[in-house]
Amino acid sequence: MRRKLAEQFTEEKMAMMDAVIEEYREIPGALLIILEKVQDVARYLPVDLQRYIAWKLGIPASRVYGVATFYSYFSMVPRGRKVVKVCNGTACYVKRSEEIKERLKQKIGVAEGEVSADGEFSIEEVRCLGACGLAPVVVVGEETFGLIDPENVGEILEKVSL
Repeated sequence: MRRKLAEQFTEEKMAMMDAVIEEYREIPGALLIILEKVQDVARYLPVDLQRYIAWKLGIPASRVYGVATFYSYFSMVPRGRKVVKVCNGTACYVKRSEEIKERLKQKIGVAEGEVSADGEFSIEEVRCLGACGLAPVVVVGEETFGLIDPENVGEILEKVSL
């Protein structure tokens, strides 16, 4: 099973993921933490990796899959090191979030769900980021940008690229 994953991930990443699994494997209820930390290394949780985690933990793969698909934090497709989340909730939508998303896609050079050639960025549309008073809102990593003018989206990328 590990051999198949070695085709997708470097030996260094595999060792890091194995270390995470071993660190938390005996802690009841640690699956969420394991998935979070493994995704931090791999940048996504493909089905083969979920099966590997289940095998290492001695739990059904369906349990891992259920957690990975329940929480929107987890991704089953590759993501960039910095995920650009564009809110498309009602408050943001009426304040031109769609235009902001299109300009960001153009600046980054990717379509939604793709990863930039340098592996740095990916872009996702989300329903609501819970910051309606700052609409329109974009989140990159842990940083929130609000009251965005579509003409100035390049400034966001400059700030997060420093």
